[in-house]
Amino acid sequence: MAALLALATACAPLQALAWGHTGHRLVAELADADLTPAARRQVDALLAQEPGASLGSIASWADDLREQDPDLGKRTAAWHYVNLGEDHCHYDPPRDCRGGNCAVEALNRQTAILADRSQPAAARLQALKFVVHFTGDLHQPLHAGKAADKGGNTVQVNIDGRGTNLHALWDSGLFRHTGLDDGALLAQIRALPAPAPTQGAILPPHGAQWAEASCRIAVSPGLYPAGSKIDQAYFDRWTPVAERQIRIAGTHLAELLNAALGGS
Repeated sequence: MAALLALATACAPLQALAWGHTGHRLVAELADADLTPAARRQVDALLAQEPGASLGSIASWADDLREQDPDLGKRTAAWHYVNLGEDHCHYDPPRDCRGGNCAVEALNRQTAILADRSQPAAARLQALKFVVHFTGDLHQPLHAGKAADKGGNTVQVNIDGRGTNLHALWDSGLFRHTGLDDGALLAQIRALPAPAPTQGAILPPHGAQWAEASCRIAVSPGLYPAGSKIDQAYFDRWTPVAERQIRIAGTHLAELLNAALGGS
């Protein structure tokens, strides 16, 4: 297990992208449409610190830190994922999140800052950016997958004669292959049935359950292709799964923001 933890730490820079910019923006825009009036007021007030910002525009900020603020990006790199694939998709904090450095506990901490109105507005805005992003991360299956292959980053695949890796395929390749622009893709995903409302209190976030559900997808038979070539059958099977995860993430994010910001 010590070796796996070392691998998890080593793979931090590689696992900092989930869904790509398009997927994260879709999650945020789905959530944006389901905010309560009280949460909307709070979100708008926080975003007003950056004129023109929206939930969609801040959704990939945590990934962009690698270029915009390398020090903060490095310090928060391990917050984007949690490796459960070698452990039967069961989250055990002492084993899987030492020092709180994983997506599950990072989401808990940032949600607490966001919900605390005694915090400075700048700190709450930064927390909002993290909450939007980490909710998306926790619904990308390979961000809760295997440490041994760095969330699919070391699994090489081939699409139409071009080489990439399995993680990148799930970040953006599945959506790009649809040929739809962002608006059409958003409409298609929004039309999917909404997931059942979360039972019980949403705070603290249900990030552990989200990660475990994502992990179960990551270790499902067939997600790792039998060979390196990704054929149409793979897209036909797994693109709907990825779209469903985006739909679920959007609902979960809306529930989380409504709970954290729902006061008057």
